[in-house]
Amino acid sequence: MPFYIRKSVSAGPFRFNLSKGGLGLSAGVRGLRVGTGPRGHYVHAGRGGLYYRKTLKGKQPNRTAHERRYPAADLDPERGPAPGSDVEMVAVSSGAVSDMEDARFAEILAEMDEKQRSTKLSTVLLWVGVVLTVIATVIAGVPGFIVGAILTAGARYLGSWLDESRRSVVMVYDLEDDAMKAYEAMTGAFDRLAACQGKWHVDAGGAVNDLTTWKRNAGASHVLDKRPTVLAYGLPDILKSNVTPPSIAVGKETLYLLPDFMLVVHEGNVGAVAYDGLSIRWQDSNFIEEGTVPGDTTVLFHTWKHPNKSGGPDRRFANNYQIPVCLYESVHLTSPNGLNELLQVSCSGVTAPFAAAIEELSLRNGSRQVSGSLPLIQAG
Repeated sequence: MPFYIRKSVSAGPFRFNLSKGGLGLSAGVRGLRVGTGPRGHYVHAGRGGLYYRKTLKGKQPNRTAHERRYPAADLDPERGPAPGSDVEMVAVSSGAVSDMEDARFAEILAEMDEKQRSTKLSTVLLWVGVVLTVIATVIAGVPGFIVGAILTAGARYLGSWLDESRRSVVMVYDLEDDAMKAYEAMTGAFDRLAACQGKWHVDAGGAVNDLTTWKRNAGASHVLDKRPTVLAYGLPDILKSNVTPPSIAVGKETLYLLPDFMLVVHEGNVGAVAYDGLSIRWQDSNFIEEGTVPGDTTVLFHTWKHPNKSGGPDRRFANNYQIPVCLYESVHLTSPNGLNELLQVSCSGVTAPFAAAIEELSLRNGSRQVSGSLPLIQAG
């Protein structure tokens, strides 16, 4: 999707307006709003073509860092776990999201935590309405129930509307040209990553250490436990912004790539990973694909369901057939404050532009991190 920055953000009765002069804020309902902005305070009223307006007399940081490509020559194939496999699996997961702290974003994270803990007006008003509806039903019968139900629905709608501002954090970005181009380049690279037909999050992996297990797993050197994942655009419920960032679902957590940092969200808990602390390591992965082969991948060769030592078919197995080995790409995201997520996509060569785009964002902040090759998952 083409990247653009909206000029206004709504949060309940409040609207944040971004213009060349700066940031403005207004509040009210359709037809009547009171606001303030770079040119002073004002009242705006009217509908249906007749309007009245009376005048009553910052820069976001961006940080990041990245990577060089690790050659994928002579990689042994990987595959999903076979039934009854005795491979010792090692979990690949991040630490607690609440521990993903960065002093530069402590204030915004604290505000998000506070908003999340605040009481929902919609819930309070709903229960008040239910109680009043019961009382009205006892007193007036069916008419009382109807009136109470209508008032309860209206109260809940009002509470939800007010909760949009009370329980939301508003972040309005006004990016300079260089920052805008760098972020737009990152979203373009993300689009190519998201366009891969196969996208998976790896939950665990393990090394194949004996011949019997090797044969049972079609000659794979490593086994991965993975499931499909989603790369899309969106914002968490708690956040209102004029930028809709790329998002990556990584198991229970979701990563949101905002212009100045990566926001990590898990069940109401939030964390921050600065781009200059983010490490992206990647390499080609030869994956034994027993499911549907994605149309955008490259089939390197075929192996046998049960190979012998030389790589040919083991004749002791009657139902022995060939399986394609596909060229996928594995992507490892880590940070010093606890991020540890492994992804796999069906395309090869799409991660390097994405990492380079984030590196460009990092260089504009005067920081750069060099990292090594993507480590293989080892048991033990």
